[in-house]
Amino acid sequence: MPPRRVRNLLALAVLSYLSRAPMHPYELGRTLRENDDGRSIKFNHGSLYMVVGQLEKAGFVAAQGTSRAGQRPERTVYAISAAGRQELHDWLRELVEEPQHEYPSFVAALSLIGALPPDEAVELLRRRLERLAQQRAEIRVLIDRTVAGGVHPLFLVEEEYRIALLDADAAFVEGLVERITDPQDGWGPLWAQFHSEESP
Repeated sequence: MPPRRVRNLLALAVLSYLSRAPMHPYELGRTLRENDDGRSIKFNHGSLYMVVGQLEKAGFVAAQGTSRAGQRPERTVYAISAAGRQELHDWLRELVEEPQHEYPSFVAALSLIGALPPDEAVELLRRRLERLAQQRAEIRVLIDRTVAGGVHPLFLVEEEYRIALLDADAAFVEGLVERITDPQDGWGPLWAQFHSEESP
């Protein structure tokens, strides 16, 4: 598959919102904030304008005109093109179907965790479990409150996925702590010996 002409995931959100109605970047930013998209996609005022420019250059959106409210400066309204709709659908299909290789910080930390003494590693992992539980509880409250307010669960499916990831993270960490601390076969003693041998 050829590389995407615009790869920033913010562009995907912009195409999605423009597929509903033409908007100017300020309105797009407000819509992203109102839908709490910052929890899933990193963006700010500058990056939004940059992405809209990239989409226009790629032919996925086109300036449709300008609008002005009161004394505010004129704002260019953008509409999605036929090529933009095709890109939106193709990109979404790819992201849903194809697992992507990512570089999470925790995976990097696990690959190097042997540099810490085992007792400290276990203490840090236990603190991680507490924070994972706290994050899970916060997301559960967010989901329950939003659904109670009349929003269909379909529009919160990314939050359910976050909970599933937190649960998987917690299960892995609990198992790792057990493998380190098991009184019979735990990795702790050998790990500690490695640290004592490398000490000057």
